[in-house]
Amino acid sequence: MKTAVVLLSGGLDSTTVAAMARADGFRLLALTIDYNQRHRIELTHAARVAAALGAERHITLPLDLRGFGGSALTADIDVPKSGVEPGIPVTYVPARNTIFLSVALGWAEAAGARDLFIGVNALDYSGYPDCRPEFIAAFEMMANAATKAGVEGEQFKVHTPLAAMTKADIVRAAAAVGAPIELTWSCYDPTPAGTPCGECDSCRLRAKGFAEAGVADPAL
Repeated sequence: MKTAVVLLSGGLDSTTVAAMARADGFRLLALTIDYNQRHRIELTHAARVAAALGAERHITLPLDLRGFGGSALTADIDVPKSGVEPGIPVTYVPARNTIFLSVALGWAEAAGARDLFIGVNALDYSGYPDCRPEFIAAFEMMANAATKAGVEGEQFKVHTPLAAMTKADIVRAAAAVGAPIELTWSCYDPTPAGTPCGECDSCRLRAKGFAEAGVADPAL
């Protein structure tokens, strides 16, 4: 069996990707980044998902991005609640996927893994530039130029199986691979009671996906 490092936030997309990697026969090294995000409740959900999927190891790595700020998820900026709009929203965290994939790459090289999985989506998403196929291709090229393994011919592959899926497609894919989506968390701005707000972009996209798939959300 090959080993893969999977970026696992505890959300619907990353959980589905992790389950896909498992279904493809990979041993899972699950990596969750604690970047002191507003919705830190997702860290607990990520741990539950990693256990449910039988991850060989699960690391929650502290990497406090509040020191940089620049996002509604890492600074005192209100999370938009008026609906998904065109353009890059204030919930974009500067260079987040570049940072996360770089950390995943370091663990992968150290562990002898050459496959990275990330749940980016370029179709039914909130406009983040680091979810686009162009970014993934550029990162993969960099990974193979910047590592001992890469320059010695052991090529890294960044897997993005959700890239061209709608949220409804992702819900269906999750069911097909037995992803434990009942354990997932997507909301950017939890209520004081610890429940999803239902109004942020992430909540709206999730609800849209389940509605279009004709499936009840088992996490609600």
